[in-house]
Amino acid sequence: MLELKNISYTVREDGVDKDILKNINLKIEDGFFAITGPNGGGKSTLAKVVAGIIKPTSGSIILDGKDITDLSITERAKNGVSFAFQQPVRFKGITVKDLITYAVGEPISTAKACEYLSEVGLCAKEYINREVNASLSGGEVKRIEIAMIMARGTRLSIFDEPEAGIDLWSFQSLIKVFEKMHEKSGGSIIIISHQERILDIADKIIVLANGEVTEVGDKKNILPGILQNGPGCSFLKEKC
Repeated sequence: MLELKNISYTVREDGVDKDILKNINLKIEDGFFAITGPNGGGKSTLAKVVAGIIKPTSGSIILDGKDITDLSITERAKNGVSFAFQQPVRFKGITVKDLITYAVGEPISTAKACEYLSEVGLCAKEYINREVNASLSGGEVKRIEIAMIMARGTRLSIFDEPEAGIDLWSFQSLIKVFEKMHEKSGGSIIIISHQERILDIADKIIVLANGEVTEVGDKKNILPGILQNGPGCSFLKEKC
């Protein structure tokens, strides 16, 4: 279980302190959680705080009873945290198979690596030996990153707007991938998203606006209100 205790994050802009996250308290148990809310509400910042990319100004992060607040992103990865960027990183000179092998943490066969690519809808023979560079589209790199996280099989997997830059066909495939991950997962999946179809497959929805949690609960209780009104604005319509 992931527990966030009094998490705040403040930046200084033009000599003035700006609160991005304000005293966030959350308990995220095993299952599928979606975090949504208006643009600029602090969703991506919260995801990066959990992953260890950003250190909170105050508060603590507890994963399965262990305080990971001061651990680096590398140390958190070793403790079972995966993070998929909104804009995935490219690695010139490193092949797709290399990345999946690194994710698994031990040598694997080409056939096994290809299985993970097939899971995300990529033709393995066409991609397995390609470099993860500018020759790949944003959608292709994103699906490769998701395959890596599937290969890692971590306790906590975080995806920051995985639908960004994905075409319609790929998005439909993406939904199936997350549904399968949900079925197989023995841990927690957190997805930052505005997309109704992603929110609809979550167990619980967390709404974040102006750096604060405004709603949290079962999908059946939260989603209808979001679709009808939106928490303060119709953010779903802005994105879809």
